[in-house]
Amino acid sequence: MVEKISELHERMAQARKGGGEERIQRQHDAGKLSARERIELLLDPGSFEEMDALVVHRCTDFEMEKTKIPGDGVITGFGRIDGRAIAIFAQDFTVFGGSLSETYAAKICKIMDMALKMGCPCLGLNDSGGARIQEGAASLAGYADIFLRNTLVSGVIPQISAIMGPCAGGAVYSPAITDFTVMVKDSSYMFITGPDVIRAVTHEETTKEDLGGALTHSSTSGVSHFAANDDAHALGLIRRLISFLPQNNHESPPQIKTDDPPDRREEALNGIVPENPNKPYDIKKVIEMIVDDGDFLEVHEHYAGNIVVGFARLDGRSVGIVANQPAVLAGVLDIDASKKGARFVRFCDAFNIPLITFEDVPGFLPGVAQEHGGIIIHGAKLLYAFAEATVPKLTVITRKAYGGAYCVMASKHLRTDLNLAWPTAEIAVMGADGAVEILYRRQIKRADDPLTYKKAQSEEYKETFANPYIAAERGYVDGVIEPADTRKRLIMGLRRLETKVEVSPPKKHGNIPL
Repeated sequence: MVEKISELHERMAQARKGGGEERIQRQHDAGKLSARERIELLLDPGSFEEMDALVVHRCTDFEMEKTKIPGDGVITGFGRIDGRAIAIFAQDFTVFGGSLSETYAAKICKIMDMALKMGCPCLGLNDSGGARIQEGAASLAGYADIFLRNTLVSGVIPQISAIMGPCAGGAVYSPAITDFTVMVKDSSYMFITGPDVIRAVTHEETTKEDLGGALTHSSTSGVSHFAANDDAHALGLIRRLISFLPQNNHESPPQIKTDDPPDRREEALNGIVPENPNKPYDIKKVIEMIVDDGDFLEVHEHYAGNIVVGFARLDGRSVGIVANQPAVLAGVLDIDASKKGARFVRFCDAFNIPLITFEDVPGFLPGVAQEHGGIIIHGAKLLYAFAEATVPKLTVITRKAYGGAYCVMASKHLRTDLNLAWPTAEIAVMGADGAVEILYRRQIKRADDPLTYKKAQSEEYKETFANPYIAAERGYVDGVIEPADTRKRLIMGLRRLETKVEVSPPKKHGNIPL
């Protein structure tokens, strides 16, 4: 028995060494942590329980048969974050460059299957050179097996991917299916084909960073939701993100204690919207004044800045925030903003997270590029997402709510439960100046002083149509409130909606305009 135990300890020690000290040092020299160091930093101390540590590859290639390393390039298991169960896999670049083999894929699939049974989030720390070429079709099949599970568990348990090194070719599709992707600046990249292939095929010159680095994917493509400064920062972001999420789609998000009074008035909100309707203000300041302790975790911060999405808490409850940003493109909706908002809304709906919408939208962005790019379809995605959502939905109109964009941004007509408006709200088909140009075109031309006449008609239009009281009279908004009381009214609404049940027509699934 002593010999057997000694052999076990020896094998486990070999597994913990990964590709060896020299290759681990290379990771450190590149500014990267090893796979095990990442796991230790991410999870609660001492909580990691490793699975399949002694698995090795089955490749019959002569050279590969001579090298079999326990674990085979991926570490899998379970742990805890803030005491809550988590399934995790971490690709180990020090073992065969983190390349995926048949058994490597089987380990990941097993941990995902267990996460589904347990009803806990699954985290993937990606750092891999791609498919293991020596295994041919078997490694490709392994990727497909993982993709299938990503798809089947989507909307059932949260899935988070951290890209902490290379992620290329078919490997990028697994993170793309997951709910959130975190990339690390200067050390991670994602692309279907690398710079060398692009140069050979299209003669375009580019670099790995420009093509698929963290800044590119967090600001240009929108593939990455967060861009971290280093490995430690990325893992800290994941811990913070997890704190807002439920374990699965059958649970409610965690509720924490807060000393921030639910009836707190924020007097500064009474003057935050400028008198000039064309002057911008920062909606993030509005959000931070209203939510618990000013704590707001923004998602997709650097992408489509004209809409703001992220997580916060009200009365200790997790909520998803969707807000037009007047400080960027006047808060107008365009293709990227519509896609960004729609995906976030659908995530919150899948995982029972109430939605709070702050609306100040002058419309959809006009232009040939937008129309040819499919703004109709992409705008419909956001509309579809809000209409489909059955979680508690609360909307606050802070200023402009014009045209079709008013309808799209969680209006009362899309089954929104509580719609409030500030006295500064302007709810109309279009802005006063544009409406007057259409309604009084002939009169303006005949007027002795066209500018004065137009200004007078604009003021009359605002008083008659573009104010929150007309909508309130029809029940399109449930109340016009003092901005300082917004926090109190939202919390009261959330408490009332705790028992909400919304029934949609039975169907396999809808056909969202993709």
